[in-house]
This record gives sequence, structure tokens and C-alpha cells, in this order.
Amino acid sequence: MINQPPEAHLLTAAQIADISESPISHPLNSKSEVYLRRLAETVGLQRAVVTMARVPPGKESFAYHAHKGDEEWLYIISGRGRAEIGDQTFEVGPGDFMGFPTPSIGHHLTNPYDEELVYLMGGERGRVDMAEFPRFGKHLVFAGGAIYRVDSDKLQPMSFDDWVKKD
Repeated sequence: MINQPPEAHLLTAAQIADISESPISHPLNSKSEVYLRRLAETVGLQRAVVTMARVPPGKESFAYHAHKGDEEWLYIISGRGRAEIGDQTFEVGPGDFMGFPTPSIGHHLTNPYDEELVYLMGGERGRVDMAEFPRFGKHLVFAGGAIYRVDSDKLQPMSFDDWVKKD
């Protein structure tokens, strides 16, 4: 976007409020209900993801998962939630930040409270990422704009030595 005018690189609060929300419900979690406003794409970012997310009362973000390739972060703007990180649960609220370097620990965000939970989430936009959903025995592979679901028990771990021809 180097040829774009300076104002193309700024989203005001009013402009963000006017961005249409995309409703998302994770296919592995019937309690998942998230409304997303894509910020990074709107200003032309191609390598980073930044999205504003809203989870209604009593709903959950996605499903407990861990990323193998792309780092992820969350920053709470308003409301309260519960962040499940590994085998612990933490109450989170405005100003709290979570970061998940890869390979990441499992994590999930829920909103059991009476007010909406609003947060920024972001991370890398890798060409390929894999997410593990250990409670469901599934992996998702994100590649080339497509998403592939694989049963975890069908994955076949291999070492580099498995690929090397031996004399």
C-alpha cells in the first residue's frame, strides 16, 4: 500500500465500528460464537493478522487448541472472560494480554458473564499453520487459503532419518 494516501493507513474508532462483523462458530464447539472485525486486511497488512473479536455473554471463542506454526496473541479491551491456558483457568479483563509462542500451549477463551467480551487478537499470517484440538482428536491444517481437518490418530510422525536414503 505504499502508493496509498496516508489516510488509508489509519482506522479511526468510528471507522472500526462501521466495519461489518463476520460471525464465526467453530465447527468443533457448539458454544462457539464470535463476531470478528478484520483490521489488518483493511489497512493492507499482508504478513500480520489483527482482528477485533466480540464474544456474547454465555458463549465461547473457538475451541481449546494449540498452534504448531503461527504465534498468536490476545489483548482484552472490555468485559471479562476466562482464559484456559494449559491446565489452568484465569479470569481476564480489560488490559490483560496473552501471548502464545509456537509450538504453543493449549488455550481457549470463554465468556460466562453477563456482558460482552471484546478483545484484539492477532499473530502471524504464515503460509502454512497447523492447529491441534486435543480434546477432539483433530488437527486443522491452514494452507493456501484452505482449511483441512485431519483425525489426529491418522497423522504419521516421521523423522528426518525416515526421509534419508540409507546405503
